Amino acid sequence: MYNCAKCGLVGCAQQDLQKTLPDCPSKNSELQSKALKEYEKEEIHRIAYQSACVEAEGYCNDTRMVEIINLLKRCNYKKIGFAFCRGLHREAREVAQILEYHGFEVVSVICKNGAVPKAHIGVEDENTPSGHADQEVMCNPVAQAMALNEAKTEFNILLGLCVGHDTLFFKYSEAPVTVLAVKDRVTGHNPLAAIYCAKGYYKKKFYPENPD
Repeated sequence: MYNCAKCGLVGCAQQDLQKTLPDCPSKNSELQSKALKEYEKEEIHRIAYQSACVEAEGYCNDTRMVEIINLLKRCNYKKIGFAFCRGLHREAREVAQILEYHGFEVVSVICKNGAVPKAHIGVEDENTPSGHADQEVMCNPVAQAMALNEAKTEFNILLGLCVGHDTLFFKYSEAPVTVLAVKDRVTGHNPLAAIYCAKGYYKKKFYPENPD
């Protein structure tokens, strides 16, 4: 079982496998050989290579939005899919405008597409913020992905999909996907803010006396 999160040496980053845990994935030659074989595929190699170039080019200078634009240009993607949350509609409009300014064709699909009530998938009234499952529209990430697949987008960008809904989008998207920002209504969409306070202000949230 791999436990990279518990490794205090991180020898892999220095090509020193002596400074790794016994079950380090770097020592699994069969796995690594299989993975490296994938990089020989044209699109996989292009994304991997150009991502490294984007990182070096804007290291500690470019924002994630700029890095995404640079990656899209380097990979010569033209038709971009954009799946976003209704709660970030204003931000989505700005993102789409920025992408179009840089010459990309943008196909955008909101999470509430389909206008399907939550009751359709069996959600009860008590499990909705409004208390009315037959009136509250569900997020529809499967349709978001399918709509972008139908449009034959070359690369997709996610903005603010709910936990779990993003999972379904990844599962159904045929094009490669990156995430501009994730949703966190409490921290202004910056979930790491809470992690930085995990041993302080958020300790009782993350480490309750009786975790279920």
